[in-house]
Amino acid sequence: MLAQAAGLALLSALSPTALLIAAIYLGSARPGLTSMFYLAGAVAMSLVMGVVVLLVLRSAGLNHPDQHAARYGLRLGLGVVLLAAAAFVAARRPRQPDPAKAHGLVSRMVAEPAPLSAFLVGLLVFAPGVTFIAALQVIATASAGPDLTSLAVILVVVINVLLVWLPIMLHLIAPTATERRLKAFNHWIRAHGTTVLIGVLIVAGGIMVSDGIYGLV
Repeated sequence: MLAQAAGLALLSALSPTALLIAAIYLGSARPGLTSMFYLAGAVAMSLVMGVVVLLVLRSAGLNHPDQHAARYGLRLGLGVVLLAAAAFVAARRPRQPDPAKAHGLVSRMVAEPAPLSAFLVGLLVFAPGVTFIAALQVIATASAGPDLTSLAVILVVVINVLLVWLPIMLHLIAPTATERRLKAFNHWIRAHGTTVLIGVLIVAGGIMVSDGIYGLV
């Protein structure tokens, strides 16, 4: 359970938008404070939605042995949604958008970095996607006790916000080098962000569809 949930959470964490915003905040007038508020918002949204998804799926009884078909049907359905999302993104690829400007409201708040707005940006950017939900359903549908379930949810949340806390840690250790590398990496992300997103959706979708089919046949 932990390995599969962690793997899907890692795919969920590969967000060009999240990294670009982290880089902008680390280059702001108050990089430490603004970035920590951004991280707080990201963790808060991930944790709250993690608990909500867990409770909803557990209340549906999908972790019970007699819900085998429903459990794997859910995984198959999530996989199909992920692959459909990949196809949709690929179909509208001609123009390479800047991931940091994907949403007008977020773009405006990021343009003027401040602790409170950074917290709100964290909440918005880390609203749960299908890949994050896929990671949580692995936990929710497993026959695990409260301790292991809590550990798994915390692990998924920590991994999901990886591209926020990791740059912050690197910036604390070597601020100048981190800013330089983030700028260089961001140029690559701006040009290839859509490709990265499509790849993540295809890999996650393939995993879920394969798992769903395997469990149903």
